[in-house]
Amino acid sequence: MEAAGLAGFVLGAGLLTVFLEHPDFPAMQSSFGGEENAIWRRVPLGILMGAYIALVIYLFSEKSGAHINPATTWSFYRLGKIDTANVVFYTLAQFAGAVAAAQLLKATLGEWFAHPLVGYGVTKPMPPHTSTEAFVAEFIISFILMFAVLIIISSESLEKLAAPVSGILIALYLIFELPFSGMSLNPARSFAAALAANKWEHLWIYFVAPPLAMLLAAEIYLRIKTIFPNILDKEVPDYPKEDK
Repeated sequence: MEAAGLAGFVLGAGLLTVFLEHPDFPAMQSSFGGEENAIWRRVPLGILMGAYIALVIYLFSEKSGAHINPATTWSFYRLGKIDTANVVFYTLAQFAGAVAAAQLLKATLGEWFAHPLVGYGVTKPMPPHTSTEAFVAEFIISFILMFAVLIIISSESLEKLAAPVSGILIALYLIFELPFSGMSLNPARSFAAALAANKWEHLWIYFVAPPLAMLLAAEIYLRIKTIFPNILDKEVPDYPKEDK
């Protein structure tokens, strides 16, 4: 589930980026083409990939937890909700799924996927944004997503909102944040794209910022849970859930 969930995201994002950004396709040849209209082309990308994330949570959360992100998995490890063996297997599965999907796109789409406007889906800051801005942006979006998810799944009255809230945040990030950092949130996704493109100069950002931010969110959550036990009235489940 973890491998398939992230593979689906990489495939979907890659295909949509080719369709929306490659000059041979209708989107770039229409009135929505050109750099000045880039934000409008990111709207369908955000909506579709946000919906995908919501669907994965609906389908997989009762079994694997639908982490599909090593930074998320290691944050739950910090919370004591997944054991050492499973955190290693989750992480390996997530990387395997992302790498397999990126290599499949590279093999099947060839020059379309390699085109500079697509760039193998590599996550990186877009000019004039810098690596520092990308790091800060990744840290902020990763922290917000993880903290929101932890608060929601710890409340009986809010837990059903986990899927739509996560999907909406992903959609907004893809529409508005993507130019700052490529909107990764995910070391495995960024590694898969860097491997496909053989471009490594920005990868450190995505191996450092999202995990640090999500671990910080987990630490703050632990403090808040002791202060507001009546609001956060539900325990975060152990993963994978079928072990219990």
